[in-house]
Amino acid sequence: MNDMASCCDKNSDKEDVSRDDVQSFYSKAAVTAQESLCCPTQYDSSELSHIPKEVLEISYGCGSPIGKAAPQEGQTVLDLGSGGGIDCFIAAKYVGKTGHVYGIDMTEEMLNVARQNADQVVKNLGYNNIEFKQGFLENIPIEDMSVDLVTSNCVINLSTKKGDIFKEIHRILKNEGRFLIADIISEVEVPEEMRNNKELWGECISGALTLQEFLNYARDNQFKGLHIQKDYLWKEVGGIKFYSYTIEGYKFSSRENPCDSNSVFATYAGPFDTVIFQGTKFQLGVTVEIDRNTAIMMSSHSYSGQFIITDPKIEKPTESNSETSCCS
Repeated sequence: MNDMASCCDKNSDKEDVSRDDVQSFYSKAAVTAQESLCCPTQYDSSELSHIPKEVLEISYGCGSPIGKAAPQEGQTVLDLGSGGGIDCFIAAKYVGKTGHVYGIDMTEEMLNVARQNADQVVKNLGYNNIEFKQGFLENIPIEDMSVDLVTSNCVINLSTKKGDIFKEIHRILKNEGRFLIADIISEVEVPEEMRNNKELWGECISGALTLQEFLNYARDNQFKGLHIQKDYLWKEVGGIKFYSYTIEGYKFSSRENPCDSNSVFATYAGPFDTVIFQGTKFQLGVTVEIDRNTAIMMSSHSYSGQFIITDPKIEKPTESNSETSCCS
């Protein structure tokens, strides 16, 4: 597995030391609540009834992604940097007994807390669909194309190999799967002297990306349909503002042999007068001929409701009858 390195050590070439710094920081947080570790996230109380209070006391982050992602029953969800397990436990209720939830964390102390409390969560839910694994963000111990949704809560900033993380997320996601990540975003690039501060690294400051840096990592790893939500201003450190953002993207791989080669049509539904999609201009209310791969992408979660897709091959008039006809 690749090392989860931080820039907090002045000897930045010693990746093992950097990883140990982060592990030590969060090992302590598993035992004693640390208010300085990101902002303790406020969760919807309706999502917590099946979760022991011990988990809530060591839950750190900048915004729970699970409620926003709203995973569906039967889906497979993976939470990166799962810590004490709170987001996994919330997801377990969403996906139900036919779904599955993985929690990945590198810190043994956090995993111990999560596994200990999982027994009570399973008892409260009445089924067991939760599995915690030790591993690193840059080398996720999960099979290719096996996950519907990847989430993380203020964890991506802790790694210096962010490109590797996005590559791994893309690898494990099923086609048309997605990520929804809550993380700290810096208004400007974090200066080198701040990146060498171990404490600020552990507090999710030193490793924070700018918004464009984050989006570029996602684009470089072939994610489409990116959505951003600015949640709140978290801290101002050294004159730099750090915000909590939620960012979503999805995996789409063109199908080599779509169902058939017949064209379909797309009509942009608004609210803008004109948009550019995959290099093609779409005007509001104007129908444009597209291929089936484009139609599949437009019909996906990220673009839902923005385009009206018409397939002449399957489109049929609604047959009237005496009971439902408006003319009866």
